[in-house]
Amino acid sequence: MPPAKQLITAAHLYRFQLLTDCMLAPDGAHVVYVLQRVDRRTEKKHSNLWLVPTGSGRPRQFTFGDHTDTQPRWSPDGRQIAFLSDRSTAGQFQIFSMPLHGGEARPLTALHGSFGQLSWAPSGRQLVFEFQKQDAAAAERERDAGKKKLGVVARHIKRLSYKMDGAGFLPDERWHIWLLDARSGSARQLTDGTRDESDPAFSPDGAQLVYCSNHSAEPDLTPGAVDLFVRTLARKSTRKLAAPYGPKSAPVFSPDGRWIAYYGLRGEPEGWENTNLWVLPRAGGAARNLTGTLDIAVADGTINDLPGGPVIRPPAWSPDSKRIYFQVARHGDTLLQSIVLGTAASLQTVIAGPGTVGAFSMDAAQRRVAYLAGSIASTDELCIQVLAAATTQQLTRHNSALLNGLRLGTMEELWFKGAAGNPLQGWILKPPGFNPARKYPSILQIHGGPWAQYGNYFMHEFYFLAARGYVVYFCNPRGGQGYGEKHAKAILNKFGTADYADLMAFADLVQRKRYIDRQRMGVTGGSYGGFMTSWIIGHTQRFKAAVVQRTVTNWTSMVGSSDGNAFFQRWLGHKAPWEDLQNYWRQSPIAHIGNARTPTLIIHSEQDMRCEIEQGEQLFVALKTLGVETEMVRFPEESHGLSRGGRTDRRVARLQHIARWFDRYLKA
Repeated sequence: MPPAKQLITAAHLYRFQLLTDCMLAPDGAHVVYVLQRVDRRTEKKHSNLWLVPTGSGRPRQFTFGDHTDTQPRWSPDGRQIAFLSDRSTAGQFQIFSMPLHGGEARPLTALHGSFGQLSWAPSGRQLVFEFQKQDAAAAERERDAGKKKLGVVARHIKRLSYKMDGAGFLPDERWHIWLLDARSGSARQLTDGTRDESDPAFSPDGAQLVYCSNHSAEPDLTPGAVDLFVRTLARKSTRKLAAPYGPKSAPVFSPDGRWIAYYGLRGEPEGWENTNLWVLPRAGGAARNLTGTLDIAVADGTINDLPGGPVIRPPAWSPDSKRIYFQVARHGDTLLQSIVLGTAASLQTVIAGPGTVGAFSMDAAQRRVAYLAGSIASTDELCIQVLAAATTQQLTRHNSALLNGLRLGTMEELWFKGAAGNPLQGWILKPPGFNPARKYPSILQIHGGPWAQYGNYFMHEFYFLAARGYVVYFCNPRGGQGYGEKHAKAILNKFGTADYADLMAFADLVQRKRYIDRQRMGVTGGSYGGFMTSWIIGHTQRFKAAVVQRTVTNWTSMVGSSDGNAFFQRWLGHKAPWEDLQNYWRQSPIAHIGNARTPTLIIHSEQDMRCEIEQGEQLFVALKTLGVETEMVRFPEESHGLSRGGRTDRRVARLQHIARWFDRYLKA
């Protein structure tokens, strides 16, 4: 008799093995992928490379050790795998190469700084990579034990974007492009100066590189001023390509060398716009927006709460240079779609939902595509599809035994009418052992972003709360991604309007369910979801408890304290706070907090540089002053992404605090 299934707990976070990247061999015979695990004793996360044949055979571990191996890349002949690893010196990554059929990992670099993307030259003799040198002051501290012990004396800041959530304070050194000899390991810097360069990609003949860079006078104030540059390696010459003004990323040459595909927008970004797929003639001529008339978001914007999460891959060309493959966020799914250069009417769905297509990779002949496949009831696993036959095979099952032993509850997807009669998509998770004759407490979950989407992707937090007897429900109100630009733009400079109305319409719908206890409804969310939760408690008392996480409460102080800095001004009428203070104030939850009566727990990370902790502190002080029942839980050393990528014991503690608060007020 099989053992009884368990309820999922917060501590199950230690047991998940998470796939975070994958790459199909040029001949299509093997897939290399990254598998992350947690050492519960040390609280450290380790990643190793694994190999699995695409025919018959089981996955096998390719690299070993308690370190981080990541970003595996096949050599063009399929005989070597290059990857990044901190195996030599903890914290300092280097590029390594390892033979497919065995042998030791060989270090190719000995640099001090941060590595970005890397890729092989078509010849297999070189690799190109992004690199940011270590600042001189940091290098001096590494050489001098006394100075290292004393730490930083002062930070001299000269640029607007001087910090980044998860990375901390940014060095003065910029990201540049380097070329590496795959045999000798000699590396040389190709670009320099005071501008960042990113996303390098080789031409088919290996003679040129295309990359992105913003050369405007103030790149931090004009993120739309990104251009494409082509560098001819033999002549050491660089030319700028003529393309429409706007952000650009992930440029890729077509196999025939005639075109460059890239992701981009037109104009300065505001956040709500669909990123589109563009092509630009290499020899000169007008760029073409291939997806501009389709109202689709070229992105992997579906949210989950496990490391690995959404991964956007560069566009992939067919061997005949006529078709391009790319990801699209749509109606709660992340799809793999393709389009022919000639017309938007040629759009095809290659891998459909329900679910998500994360990191994907094709073989050299593009007969097969390997990809990370996620679903609402399963973490990412590796799948492969034969394109001509549209047949799919699952190659890994790292978490199947764990998930098969758990009682997760029942998920119901539904479409309903929003506050303005607009169509909305939502989900209701019913607890394990659900009895429709009972009355259940419920929790409304609100996603971050705001320009992202909930959907058919595994959310451990939702199942954890359902296992404690809660009905958990979530939707994509106006302001989210995946439903067209009109849906996304509805809250621009109007935060707390259409989004609030749609969320309340969903709460109304759920409240009418016979199994919902109207007196025991809770609400929570993080980031933009924290903003909306803060907004909700200032506008209604329908919820009996709230948990506000990594919130925005005051736009006037958010602009200037966040790593987004001036970017948020584009969300609020393109004016600075001192130019239109009332506009900022009316859209700030703290302006309406005097109406709050809901018992509220505030959760914030002390190293959150996206929504600085002062945002949560303002709310805590206000609620305390008003006499509203409130507590604050602060997590040291953690960033904005605590719920997804934080230290596991802190992620567990966070979930336990959320459950404690809701149990106190919704189960009494």
